[in-house]
Amino acid sequence: MAKPQVIKRWLEAVQVQRRQVRQWRRRLLVFFAVIGPGLITSNVDNDAGGIYTYSLGGAQFGYLLLWTLIPMTVILYVSEEMCARMGVITGKGLSDLIREEFGFRITFFLMLAMLATSMGNILAEFAGVAASLELFGVSKYLSVPIAALMIWLLVLKGTYKVVEKVFLAICVFYVAYVFSAFWARPDWLLALKHTVVPAVQPETSYLLLLIAMVGSTIAPWQHFYLQSAVVEKGVPRHRYWETRTDVLVGSITCMVIVFFIVVCCAATLHATGHGPIRNAAEAAEALRPLAGVYAATLFAVGLLNASLFAASILPLSTAYVICEGLGVESGLNRPFREAPIFYWLYTALVVVGAGLILLPEAPLVRIMVFSQVVNGFLLPVVLIFILILVNRRELMGEYCNSRGYNVVAWTTSAVMIFLTLVLIYAGLFGKTRLWG
Repeated sequence: MAKPQVIKRWLEAVQVQRRQVRQWRRRLLVFFAVIGPGLITSNVDNDAGGIYTYSLGGAQFGYLLLWTLIPMTVILYVSEEMCARMGVITGKGLSDLIREEFGFRITFFLMLAMLATSMGNILAEFAGVAASLELFGVSKYLSVPIAALMIWLLVLKGTYKVVEKVFLAICVFYVAYVFSAFWARPDWLLALKHTVVPAVQPETSYLLLLIAMVGSTIAPWQHFYLQSAVVEKGVPRHRYWETRTDVLVGSITCMVIVFFIVVCCAATLHATGHGPIRNAAEAAEALRPLAGVYAATLFAVGLLNASLFAASILPLSTAYVICEGLGVESGLNRPFREAPIFYWLYTALVVVGAGLILLPEAPLVRIMVFSQVVNGFLLPVVLIFILILVNRRELMGEYCNSRGYNVVAWTTSAVMIFLTLVLIYAGLFGKTRLWG
């Protein structure tokens, strides 16, 4: 008689386990149905300019700047979460809300500033495409037009779901930096120590790099893109927690990749006294004799992936900003005939960005530096707009920031404003330059 009881209890236990597995499977399916905007927006920060900044940090100061990654993760999450929340609750993009709440005149100047800074950043991304493929012997006159055509076709022919899946697949390729770091054979204990223990150096170049790393993590355009993407994805209020998780996962994975980029360059370029580098492609080339051909190749592949990724999203973000600000139709789910301005603007940004890279005498460095200066002036303004909007009860209802969250958000914004102003001052009047 004992056997049937044992079998019965065993079958009941199996059924309980099956129910638990089904519940976890449903939760995972729901999560992966919502995940996307946060992960994409956070990781696209690791673009050509960002990779260069992180590489330079590792090359010049070794592991000493790793401690910035934890506060940078908090800054990234806090600023992006507010935009994601506004997108879910209001169903409107950030540019749309600014136009409705503050008027068209302010929105117009904001659009001009976004257009100026985005154009410089788009140039930097196509420069990254050219530089990464030149390491494999491919001329920029071949690589840049092909890259521009691929990017244009992806957005013109794809729906939001298709484009998002491609962007999520691109995120996976950032793992190239993880392998590069392992092949560089770093001192992992020392790296982990400097990740949790701040090490401040009383040097102007150290301060500038510290500010630049923070500035590379958070940019005005990403807030506009994230909120527009959340709106177009159509996330309902009752599933907002999944979008918030998406933003958190994106913020953490972004900083994990930054960690491995810094560690890779610290273990090789800094350890051998290479010091300053002029661009991310030079970092990849310098890794070849130090960490081996595989590490150098993966670093270059990572640069190409990041440049293509950002070159796709930056024009898209700018098109969202301008179309929402003008109050015209926009979005990847709309065909060309319903949103012609949106698609023509995207096309123009890609063509101009790729075309200028092909001009032999184009003042690319000046254009990119100018875009960074405009980016610096614009960031504090965008942060203030976000905080004012997210605290308006008539817009957000019960989803306004709590008092504790406001303390964190305003403190984060104040720190970002201070660091941005210092970086602008150093860039305009300082003698120490970050860029070659």
